Amino acid sequence: MGVLGSSAALIFNAIGGLYLMAILLRFLLQIARADFYNPVSQAVVRITDPLVRVFRSFIPGYKGIDFSSLILALVVQGVAICILILLYGGSIPSAGFVVTWAFVGVIYFIVNIYYYAIIASIIMSFVMLFSGNMNPHPLLRLIWQLTEPVMAPVRKVIPPMGGLDFSPIFIFIAIGLIQNLLIQSFGINEQIAAVVIGI
Repeated sequence: MGVLGSSAALIFNAIGGLYLMAILLRFLLQIARADFYNPVSQAVVRITDPLVRVFRSFIPGYKGIDFSSLILALVVQGVAICILILLYGGSIPSAGFVVTWAFVGVIYFIVNIYYYAIIASIIMSFVMLFSGNMNPHPLLRLIWQLTEPVMAPVRKVIPPMGGLDFSPIFIFIAIGLIQNLLIQSFGINEQIAAVVIGI
């Protein structure tokens, strides 16, 4: 593998990762019933709409959830795996390999989205508290809406104490367990991580 191929793979991984994140955010924000008119939501919709519309023509939604975006994410991940393997000098793998790792990669990516979204919400909440500005940025409102369906059930079991919300700690533990389960079950290594976006 030459330097050119490696550089192209890194660039493609970054661009493909951003697009895949937009698709998954669209799906997760729909599940969370987030504000559709939020400017960040609108940007996500504009970026992903051309391909989502194609998939929506033959993949029906269910109870207001547009599964076409989730299927699109799996397809994008699968195509990205093939392209990255070729860029790194390998040959196109079997369909079983691509489907399996597309599925694992999307799950891992979703877990990572929640991990970084919760961290961002914690940091931005402290910034708002100490700055005295209690008018949240549209991005922060969207992050709260994204993470609330995950954190609310934990908060019911472990309510805030002394004004401190301990639910993120238990969410982080659960995320760590899921990541370890995926790593141990599927034997994720550096080679796999290099060609599967989101790991």
